[in-house]
Amino acid sequence: MSVRDQARTSTQRPGRWRRLLAPAAVIVPIYFLFLAYPPLRLLSLLAPAWQPDTAILLAVFTGPALGRLSYEWRPGTLTRRIAALTMTWCGLCFVALCLLLPFEVLRPIFAWPAQASGLVLLGALAALGFLGIANAQLLPVHELRLRLPDCPGLQQRTKPLQIVQISDVHIGSREPGFLRRVVRRVAELPADYVLITGDLIDFRDISLAELRPLGDLRVPVLFCIGNHERYVDLEAICDRLRRVGVTVLRNEAVTLDGVQFIGVDDADRRDQVARVLPQIAPEPDALRVLLYHRPDGAEDAAAWGTHLMLCGHTHNGQIKPFNWLVRRQFERIQGLYEVGSLLLYVSPGTGTWGPVMRLGTRGEITWLKLESVEQSHQ
Repeated sequence: MSVRDQARTSTQRPGRWRRLLAPAAVIVPIYFLFLAYPPLRLLSLLAPAWQPDTAILLAVFTGPALGRLSYEWRPGTLTRRIAALTMTWCGLCFVALCLLLPFEVLRPIFAWPAQASGLVLLGALAALGFLGIANAQLLPVHELRLRLPDCPGLQQRTKPLQIVQISDVHIGSREPGFLRRVVRRVAELPADYVLITGDLIDFRDISLAELRPLGDLRVPVLFCIGNHERYVDLEAICDRLRRVGVTVLRNEAVTLDGVQFIGVDDADRRDQVARVLPQIAPEPDALRVLLYHRPDGAEDAAAWGTHLMLCGHTHNGQIKPFNWLVRRQFERIQGLYEVGSLLLYVSPGTGTWGPVMRLGTRGEITWLKLESVEQSHQ
């Protein structure tokens, strides 16, 4: 190696280390604050004289990461359950942190005793954890009647068009039995179409058998991908869904009985809808329904001529006060919005991601009844 090459190598190494250490300097303190501090602090309150040994500290520090990665290293039913339980543990740690922070601020003022404080905090955590886990099992149906003006695709109908939207089911984080429950609930509704707006799956190697319940639905089922499908085995997921009879829309459209359904692939960039929609020709006499996973690009969809845009992704924050952070990212976090002539509905999600918990939010199956203004006056 020449002197010049040696000099170049010596200057590259510090830069490479800085690039590695900079993210670690942020991630490690956050990891400690959210996942290590809450259990260790609760233990210190409940047993002030107890000192954790190295093995316990190591388990607390590494357990969440190892538990979640276990499925990636050795996929299987057992490791998937371990990974899912680990993420629910992480959710409990977040709730515990939300209880501990005000306690730490107020304790010097009121001089609360340690053990009694620990018992109260543990009781509150147990109650909130139970409520959050129980709430995540519910499958309420949210019914919406929407009136769309100047829409020939609806004016030609003698009765309202009925669409069921499910979003963010997250099979992987959730057991396959949860999808079976969702399908049974959806099948009870008199839908013309079932639309899945992404994040149906969030673990790789979800089998064809586990997705087969979708094939039991007796109406057309259409799907657009979410960010979690992108993170795992996307092409295999799309292939399995097609094999059970689901229409997968990847930056494309299909027209069924006077309704043009457009599916746009999820992307991190905010201009994804603006980039994709001009490549698709709008059907002039059809009701145009856009499926896009995240609530971005509504103004671009309205300019293109979309009548209804259906999204998910936000979970409405899932566990409050985490929704405060989600609102910093997405202005439209949950519910119905008017954007020019477009109606946008953002689902809070049907399932849960990560922790199988919902606190301060509820999941839903959305039942949309669409009619023209003229129909509503009849």
